[in-house]
Amino acid sequence: MRQPKLSRLELQIMEALWKAGPLSVRQIQESFPARGGPAYTTIQTTVYRLEAKKALRRARKIGNAHIFEALISRQSAHRRLIDEFLALFGGRTQPVMSHLIESGTLTLDDVREAEKALREASRKRKS
Repeated sequence: MRQPKLSRLELQIMEALWKAGPLSVRQIQESFPARGGPAYTTIQTTVYRLEAKKALRRARKIGNAHIFEALISRQSAHRRLIDEFLALFGGRTQPVMSHLIESGTLTLDDVREAEKALREASRKRKS
């Protein structure tokens, strides 16, 4: 199934669900900073849009409150974001890697983990 494209606010809402599990709209709103966070109705509208995108669903109802749960994983949402980002570079990872190295963001531990993941992926392809 193709993963839906998510806005920044939608990702923040999904992050609340990934961290805490099923939540009501009020609980999602409370996961945002009290000052400067989105209004309840903004969260509610965005949750309904996420439901239409099949990124989350109503799990149950407690009193008047619907409880929502994530249908897509954090990993799959992140993969979509990374794929979209790399598409800006024609799918090339080299400019991104160069920037990470030059900025000091990429550590030797990151490189070791990447090498391990490459070896594992290579083994899986050969099998």
